[in-house]
Amino acid sequence: MKKVAIVGCGGSGKSHVARQLGAILDAPVTHLDAVFYDDAWNALDQEKFTALQRELVAAPKWVIDGNYNSTLQTRLEACDTVVLMDVSTVAALWGIFSRQIRHGAGHKGDGVHNRIHWGVIKYVATYRREMRPRVIAKIDEFACGHAEVVLLTGRRHARRWLQQVAAQN
Repeated sequence: MKKVAIVGCGGSGKSHVARQLGAILDAPVTHLDAVFYDDAWNALDQEKFTALQRELVAAPKWVIDGNYNSTLQTRLEACDTVVLMDVSTVAALWGIFSRQIRHGAGHKGDGVHNRIHWGVIKYVATYRREMRPRVIAKIDEFACGHAEVVLLTGRRHARRWLQQVAAQN
């Protein structure tokens, strides 16, 4: 496990798992929200975002967290492991609100990017029905056959998996 793409709904625990896994594997961690948005929440140009991800996945070791369906293929084709944070809608909604309470709004420099507005709430609330099938289809198309796919269905499941990975490394 050297090149890990972590995907899933906002509030599912992607960034937490990425930080923990990066420490276990001694691999650099990239949070795509930190790459895509500047401090004023301006989005990076799509072509630059795609090019930057191509550079990131060319490295010998990495952990990258973030959905960004438009560039997911780049990460899936290059990874050896996909971690799908497949938590319930309630757990994901709790995740975005509890993160806001714990960390406040804004960029924290450690993968925590909080900005709750109606669009974020709607995205999280409809993720399982609308985005999840598209993400799974891309995993099937671009990662199956060369990458291990790990499905984590909750925070407890994620903790147990991280402990297993740590014990093996």
